[in-house]
Parts: sequence; C-alpha cells; structure tokens
Amino acid sequence: MRGNKNKLFEFHKKLRTLTFFDPACGCGNFLVIAYRELRKLELDVLRAVHEGPGSRFLDIHQEISVDVDQFFGIEIEEFPAQIAQVALWLMDHQMNVRVSEEFGMYFARIPLKTSPHIVNGNALTLDWNDVLPAERASYVFGNPPFVGAKFMDDAQREDAQRVFADIKSGGLLDFVAAWYVKAARYINAVRAEPVEARSPSTSSGRTDVRCAFVSTNSITQGEQAGVLWGWLLAQGIRIHFAHRTFQWSNEARGMAAVHCVIIGFYLPSPSGRGAGGEGEPKKTIYEYEDIRGEAHAVSAHNINPYLVDAPNVLIEKRSIPICSVPEIRFGNQPIDGGHFILSEAERTEFLKQEPDAEKFIRPFLGADEFINNIPRYCLWLRDAKPDELRRLPLVMQRVQAVKAFRLESKRQATNELAATPTQFAFVSHPDSHYLLIPSVSSERRSFIPIGFMPPEVVASNLCLIVPDATLYHFGILTSTMHMAWVRYTCGRLESRYRYSAGIVYNNFPWPDEPTDKQRAAVEAAAQAVLDARAKFMQPSPLPFSRSREREERSEGRGSSLADLYDPLTMPPALVKAHQALDRAVDACYRKAAFANDAQRVEFLFERYQQLTSLLPTETAKPKRNTKKKTTT
Repeated sequence: MRGNKNKLFEFHKKLRTLTFFDPACGCGNFLVIAYRELRKLELDVLRAVHEGPGSRFLDIHQEISVDVDQFFGIEIEEFPAQIAQVALWLMDHQMNVRVSEEFGMYFARIPLKTSPHIVNGNALTLDWNDVLPAERASYVFGNPPFVGAKFMDDAQREDAQRVFADIKSGGLLDFVAAWYVKAARYINAVRAEPVEARSPSTSSGRTDVRCAFVSTNSITQGEQAGVLWGWLLAQGIRIHFAHRTFQWSNEARGMAAVHCVIIGFYLPSPSGRGAGGEGEPKKTIYEYEDIRGEAHAVSAHNINPYLVDAPNVLIEKRSIPICSVPEIRFGNQPIDGGHFILSEAERTEFLKQEPDAEKFIRPFLGADEFINNIPRYCLWLRDAKPDELRRLPLVMQRVQAVKAFRLESKRQATNELAATPTQFAFVSHPDSHYLLIPSVSSERRSFIPIGFMPPEVVASNLCLIVPDATLYHFGILTSTMHMAWVRYTCGRLESRYRYSAGIVYNNFPWPDEPTDKQRAAVEAAAQAVLDARAKFMQPSPLPFSRSREREERSEGRGSSLADLYDPLTMPPALVKAHQALDRAVDACYRKAAFANDAQRVEFLFERYQQLTSLLPTETAKPKRNTKKKTTT
C-alpha cells in the first residue's frame, strides 16, 4: 500500500510540473476544460492518498498544488484574451468550492497570487518561446482558425506566407496548417539546441512535447496532404492519435457545420524513448461510422498523413498513371463568355431561326448536368468549314462575341485565343466512346456516378474523361475499392468529393495482372450495374449503357443519376448489382475478403508504396501530353 501511495505522491508532483499551451485560444475554452480536468485528476489523487482510517489533512492549502499559472495562450483579439484569463480564474474558483465540499475544509485562493499567461498577439508572428519556452512545454493544443487557402484576407495571407516561406507549394495550404508548421518548429527547437546551451531543466534533451489541433479535414486530403505532411515528416514529426473526419456544428448563428479531424503529433526522441523515459506513445485512430455520431478507438501500428494505418507514404501529383491503364483528361473548356453555350430553350429557339446550324450543336455536360440529367448544349465548330460558317449569321454573331470577350480579357493567354474564335480554349474531345467522371460529387453517395458517353456528347472542363475505357475500367472505377481510395485522397469542395486526375486517378493502385476469368467477372458485373441503371433512366441524350442506348431512350424511364445514387432512394436492384461488382473487384486484389473500407485503404496504400518504389521520379517520366488547360 505504501508503494502505491508513493507512486501517487510522485504523480501528484508531476501534475504541478505540466504546462498547457493553446496558441489560438480565443476565449479560452480549451484551456478552461483542460484546467478543470487537471483539477479533477488532482482530487482523485488526494482522495486515493487519504482514504482509510487515520488519514486526514492537516492543511488543505498544502495539498492543492495545481494552479492556473500552468496555462498559457495566445489570442489575436484583446477582449477574448481578457475573457480567457478571467474564465480560468472562474474555473479555479469553482474547483476550489468543490475541494471545500469534498474534504469539509474551506479552501480559497484570495487574494489571487497566480495568473494564467494569456498573451494578446498574433500567434503566427510571435515567437512562441516568448510565451512559454519550448523546454518547459508539456502539451500544445487548440482549435486554430479554419480558412481555406483561397479565402484568406490579405493579412492572413501575409502571415501564412511568412510561415510557409521554406515549404515548397506552401501557397496551397489552408490557414490552419500554419499552426502545425509553427508547432513543429517550436518542439524541434529543444532538439536543435546544443546540449551545452540548454537550461538545467533540459539537459537531458527533453523532446516530449505533445501537440494536437482540431482542423478542417482538408489538410489530410488531396494536394495539401502531400505539401504539409511532406514537410512535417521531414522534420521528424509523427502522428500518435487521430480522429478521422467528423462533423462539428458551431452553435453560432449563420455558421455552417464543418468536417473536421483532430490530429495528435509529436517528435520522437533519438533514443526511441518518450516522456519521462517511457516508450513511444501508442497509436490510436478514432473511427466514425456516422460523422455526426460517436467515435470508437482502433489501435494502429502507424498513422500516416491520410489518417490510415499504413506506411508514411505521400500521394504526389502525377501527370500519368502509375499503372498501365488509359490516360485521363480534363474535359473541354470554352472560355467564351457563355456565347457557345445554349440551354434547351435557347437551342430550340436558335434552330427555329437557323435550322442549318443543327449539325454544329451538341449536348454539353458539366458535372451537374451529367448527374442531374439537365439538358445543355454547345456550338461545336471544330470541324466546321469556313463557307459553312459564313452561311450561318446567328452562329457568326456568337463567334464574334467570343472573339470580343477574349480580347477584353486582362490575361494575355486569353487574348491570344481570340485568333481562333470558333474553337474552345482547351479541346480534349475524343472521336470514340469515353468514360465521364464528374469532378465534384456529393459525399452522401456511396459511389461517384460515372458513365459512358458517345462521341456526340461533349464533356465540359467540370468533368474528367477517360477515352478508350472498357467495361473493366468502368467496373474498377465505380467500385467500393476505388471509392475507399477517393475518400482518403481526393480534395474536397466544401464537403463534396473533388475528383482529380493528378492525385486520385493517376495514383490509384489497380489490380496486379488479373486473370482472364477475374477480368471477365468484373466486366459482367459492370454491365449488370449499367443494366440496373437503365431500368430507371429518363429519356435524354445521355446514354448510360452503350449497347442499350437507343432502346432505353425510347422507353422513357424517369430517374437521373442523382436519384439512383441517393442513399435513400437507390433501387435495390442497383444496390445488389454494386455489391456483386464489389465482390468481383475485391477478388482481383486478393483472395481474402475485405471487412471494411479501412482494410481496403490500408491494402491500397501498401500496394501504392510497392508500385511507386519501382517508378522513376515524376520529373524523369516522359510527358505524353504537354498541352495545358487555359483558365480565365
């Protein structure tokens, strides 16, 4: 018993040495809760030490050691900084009242002799060591501001650029990433300091600071993950716990719910020992079956930048696929001021006045039009002869308007396009059937709706296209296996999936040499998915099954892909078809079934690492298509 009490005494002494630092503390919510929990833990210790007969306090004031001066914060606004300090004192008072009630002895800290250390300043320009020297820090945590890279104001962008100055492609990073970078430099400072220069408290080279931030999930997805975590991993930073994406609703009026992650990270010591000589921290991932629900903990061997139990690999942007599959392209971009584009009503009216233009008007699909089956058309003049155009005055009016629009642009590249006013700015359209992938799709869907298009249909730059794709390619891309990869690697537009060529498609690990039997099974299951869709499709110029195009148009069925892939209205026949397809696709990867998406993603990351270890660097690869998309 005495040995246990000695351990409790030592633990109690340790509580007083801990420090807590929130470099984006606002009104101090995180600090206040941390202080409350630390005081409750101290109460538990005292209760355990003094339980039993003959054990009592002589002076409660000598027993309570945890105090507000262990808490540090930075807040850019003056009034919230003052609130944070007062809030910690109020919590101290509440816990003192609880101590009095618990032990029957009056306890109060009056007059106030200690204060929390809340600094009113800019966390991205201040040296955090001036607030709390790194060698004294125990925990750094908080909820830094959520501002996207493209939505920062001038002051925020200037601060971020200063922090990201030595990070390649740092301009892609969201504002919250600046706190990760600052924290990494902060906890690395002790490691970098020569032993002889350290204070006595750090003579052992202490590097046991633990950090954790609530962040938007964007820093673990798409290009940002590679940029931020490529730099952090190079500094030695490692993740020891992570909450995967969950929805956090702000109660403030007008504030939308955001999709967040929580990432705990640290700097391993050279000896492989952690705080106080302990081993490295256990790795834990907190999974959310429902992003609005509660998490459950899963032990992990390693947590990589995509919050997957897999090696620390980074998905780099690539110009060609890592596997032998058809290349993907951006859709066709007009840069026309809208003069090439026609709604269904505009097309009808246009053809009434100029019926000979019909051969030059084609269906024109963006992501929204494709998924929701919205008719839209474009003037497609790529093969038009000059004498034909001159006999079409309304067409020529629109061509003239396109030329004028391009000449008025402030961008030289757009001005140069005025020399070819009958053409789209960027043309990728194939002369055969192709696979269309919408660039943006709702996260509510289990699958991104993709489909085959005939050459008569023109895809816009809001879609990606895969010419020469087969049923096998369609089957793999519309499987749960591929969707698991999408969820962890794609960028997001708000919370919607943002499919990309360079990150998602070109890095996707396809099955390794499936047998003819396996390939045939995927093709049969893929066709079954198309057939199940076709039973419900509405009449439109958009064929979703190449072999049944004319038949299904004439039968007049009325559902769009948005209807078919809504999780509440997805037809049972389509659900079963996708389940069969998933079994066929999974079998191409391994014999054992995958229990869930986590297993699929772990497998895919390991395969990605194997595939890319055999590849030359991206810069050494031959470029098959150097033509770039032009933007306004």
